[in-house]
Amino acid sequence: MLTEEQLNELKNMLIEQKNMIIERLEKQIDDVEDVTFSGGDELDRGGLEGSRLLRYRTTDRETKLLKKIEYTLAKIENGTYGYCEICGTEIPYERLKARPVTSMCIKCKELEEENEDG
Repeated sequence: MLTEEQLNELKNMLIEQKNMIIERLEKQIDDVEDVTFSGGDELDRGGLEGSRLLRYRTTDRETKLLKKIEYTLAKIENGTYGYCEICGTEIPYERLKARPVTSMCIKCKELEEENEDG
């Protein structure tokens, strides 16, 4: 079982990561201007579209991570954090520290990945 000190450390890591993501997303929103393509050639247009797609993928990935962080913080608050959502065993502190948003023990995660591959 996690100590209160370990739980607070993990919670603080999650809050810090959440704040950094929110900051980056807000910056992206501020940076996004209604860029209209005027002139240039098809390569310029393609580069602009590629840039927009990359920005969208990054934003989508960060939004998904933000949701995972918020879900994990809720689990901390309701006392269910640190247990595998599949088998119910306690997830080792070292694993949680390396990946605080994890919701599965190593064994269940490996089984999930095997099922995805095969």
